Amino acid sequence: MTASQADFDAAIERTLIEIEDALDDCEWDIDYERADAVLTLTLEDNGSQVILSRQSANRELWVAARSGGYHLAFEPPGWKCGTTGEDLPTLLDRVLTEQQGEPVSLGLK
Repeated sequence: MTASQADFDAAIERTLIEIEDALDDCEWDIDYERADAVLTLTLEDNGSQVILSRQSANRELWVAARSGGYHLAFEPPGWKCGTTGEDLPTLLDRVLTEQQGEPVSLGLK
């Protein structure tokens, strides 16, 4: 079932807030900056970035990392990557771990 635009917008907002809250509580030195529906995560140890952005036309959440770009569709109850099959928490932990060089877990559900 395809989410409506309102469901998609609500899911994006909820997701970005959950990520910001997880970053505030995590043990890693990861800074973040949000501009509308673009959330930029910066790993302080090496300056690398992971960028999450809303793509309203496609109703997707895009994640840009060193390892590539990932397009996630909202499939209630969460986001799923069409390329890797990973859900958003798994994908984020993986790309942050790859870029940090140490295991990173944000504890997202």
